[in-house]
Amino acid sequence: MSTKVLVGGISIVLVALIIIGVVTVVHHTHYANHRLSVDLKAVSKFCSSTAYQESCYKTLYSANSTDPKVLIAKSILAAEEAVEKFSNYSDSLIVQGHDNSLTNMALDDCKHMMKYAVDSLQASYSDVNDGEIGDINERVNDIRTWLSAVISYQQSCLDGLEHDSSMKETMHRGIVEARELTSNALSIVTHSVDILSKIKVKFDNRTRRKLVSDENNGYPSWLSVKNRHLLARIDNSNLKPDAVVAQDGSGKFKTIGAALAAAPKRSNVRHVIYIKAGIYDEYITVDKEYTNILMYGDGPRKTIVTGRKGAKDGLTSWRTATFAAIGNGFIAKSMGFQNTAGPKKHQAVALRVQSDKSAFFNCRMDGYQDTLFNQANRQFYRNCVISGTIDFIFGDSPTIIQNSMIIVRRAMENQFYTVTAQGKVHIDENTGIVIQNCRIVPERKLYDDRFKMAAYLGRPWKKFSTTVIMESAIADFIRPDGWMSFHGPDNLEETIYYGEYNNRGPGANLSARVNWKGYHKIDRATAMNFTVRSFLYSKDKWLPLTGIPFTSELHQRY
Repeated sequence: MSTKVLVGGISIVLVALIIIGVVTVVHHTHYANHRLSVDLKAVSKFCSSTAYQESCYKTLYSANSTDPKVLIAKSILAAEEAVEKFSNYSDSLIVQGHDNSLTNMALDDCKHMMKYAVDSLQASYSDVNDGEIGDINERVNDIRTWLSAVISYQQSCLDGLEHDSSMKETMHRGIVEARELTSNALSIVTHSVDILSKIKVKFDNRTRRKLVSDENNGYPSWLSVKNRHLLARIDNSNLKPDAVVAQDGSGKFKTIGAALAAAPKRSNVRHVIYIKAGIYDEYITVDKEYTNILMYGDGPRKTIVTGRKGAKDGLTSWRTATFAAIGNGFIAKSMGFQNTAGPKKHQAVALRVQSDKSAFFNCRMDGYQDTLFNQANRQFYRNCVISGTIDFIFGDSPTIIQNSMIIVRRAMENQFYTVTAQGKVHIDENTGIVIQNCRIVPERKLYDDRFKMAAYLGRPWKKFSTTVIMESAIADFIRPDGWMSFHGPDNLEETIYYGEYNNRGPGANLSARVNWKGYHKIDRATAMNFTVRSFLYSKDKWLPLTGIPFTSELHQRY
């Protein structure tokens, strides 16, 4: 009897435990399903704007969070990991060695560019991870700039392998994940403000970091009074250099390279190098560790950095540059940069710029094909002269050229002439070439032949090529249709964005312009999107800190 009661008691306990277990399982299942539903809802809002949604869902759902800041940061971190993985992959191809020296060179270029890409991704991640979610609206253009730079580096890496279709295909396969995840991160950041407003994230101005102090006339509080005064001066004679370069021995250094090597690294304080008049036959790279360098000379026709490397020398375009500015915050004043390779050597870069928040004032960039390579990050040019033949202003950065002279030089027989070739490959990049209040003219020796020239304002190099020319004087040598097709398998004229606004001169007549879907005769309201205020925006108001004059808006109507 007692045994029977014991067994019955056990049975009752077992039944109770089973019931509790079922209830617990049901509760946890309900909670898990609810959690899954919440997570998927949050993830789906961010992934809805991306081109590669499967990889986006996989990336963001692994974050196991609905926090928008965590999800945005996760998308960037995943891109960084993929870029590092691709960098290791390309390194392994270098180790294998190849018979083609140009291919080895291009792979080595990729290695360097992926390091710059990782730096940009780390900066993006830090900017998201270290701030408040309410700051995203304020910081979005900075992050978009750096993510756009990553895409530019990825594309430049592949472009360097045009000569080797087999290796390019190998690299294409290897870079797929990095490109997809970078694309997703860029789209998520680009549309984040919209998304955050839909999921009712409140922006609290009190949580925002005070990056610019009003009482310091727009300068950040960490910038000393001495440096504010230094940057405010336009007259070079008032600048006090930290180093002087002179070929005659009257300075501390005889070469620009030696003066640069002695400069402080990763400095937040402007380091000024004065380069006295002379022709400096040097190849200079202001690498990433040399930040906030200011170089100035005695004038763009007196202080000249010169080189002569061209693609026909067996070099990648990237390596032909006479001068490369990579370290952020680079400024040049009253200097000349030239590549004398001539049109027969094809691509021959005089100046390559990757420096974010870089500025050039009263400078010359003289070359032929591919003179100015504005590869990545925000760039500003004022009172400059830029000369060349084919695609001589090209790249994929947010760039504005103001109050400058753009000169088309004589090319080889039967060659065409194109001023720009912008390289935007992703619709959400914040890149493009803007030419404002400039003069576009032929050199004097071309004047009599100007009506025989096949001269155009530009041609679309990549799928979303973006170029705007506004408030500029265009001479009569530009063909009436204005823009040239880029022959290839894609119908780029459908996806590009080319715009003209309020230009003047005989070459500015719009009546016979190309009839492309991507070409626009834009109005004043649209043109406002391509001003310094809108196009080169940064949370720290960087352009006033350069001491270089600029026009932040449009001019008055003519």
